[in-house]
Amino acid sequence: MATSERAADASSHRDDASFAVAPGVLRIRANNPSQMTLSGTNSYLIDGRILIDPGPDLEPHVDALARWPIETVLVSHRHRDHTGAIDALVARTGARVFAALDEYCRDAAPLRGGERIETESGVVAVLATPGHTTDSLSFTLVRDGADRGLVFTADTILGGITTMLDFPDGTLGDYLATLDRLVATGENLPLQICPGHGPTLPDLASEAQRLRGHRMRRLEQVATLRDACGDDAGRIARRLYADAPEQVLSVAESMVRANLAHLQTVDR
Repeated sequence: MATSERAADASSHRDDASFAVAPGVLRIRANNPSQMTLSGTNSYLIDGRILIDPGPDLEPHVDALARWPIETVLVSHRHRDHTGAIDALVARTGARVFAALDEYCRDAAPLRGGERIETESGVVAVLATPGHTTDSLSFTLVRDGADRGLVFTADTILGGITTMLDFPDGTLGDYLATLDRLVATGENLPLQICPGHGPTLPDLASEAQRLRGHRMRRLEQVATLRDACGDDAGRIARRLYADAPEQVLSVAESMVRANLAHLQTVDR
């Protein structure tokens, strides 16, 4: 899920419902647009056989996926807009489903960071990227001998806006550590970002670095407002997001609570 903390100038990036992001890799977007899902949830097919995120349980979306000979499903994290179609898709394809949490696995063991999966298009590596949720995973795809690859970041990095932290399950400390890990990953090999919502972005290292800077500036703002508002997350959220619609303020308040909790750990 996403919050609209920053609108993106994404006009130069493809955001069609379905298109090839790279040879052998197809993005299929579910028709579930909202303030929290942007233009919809992105599912990614690798070689027509490996699927990253089945998406929501919407019949047209399941139909679009089930026409492919999917054998393996990789789940990025537990949120329903990414997991809702698991059982409908398994019923149609018989695919095995891998996730960090056992409850979302089907005929498979839970995934762990560092695991690698061989595909016709290259090697898919599993990255543990907690912060948005504790079970969040990202996946890289790099072809043999290639000087550039793809990283499927789900909600850890979105297509041009900042993600929410599902606090208290997701924490700012975990997220900052994840961004540092992603900066290092992208510096070792240039990676194009294929997010769970929104358009693709060109470079992992620079985007993860930008997001880390944004989070630290927001943390400083919350620390300053805490002096005036105490630990009242609602008051701080209304000061920080004065122009936000009412339905966004509850998410903003949760984000402020995540910042306050992190400040408490720093203050110790």
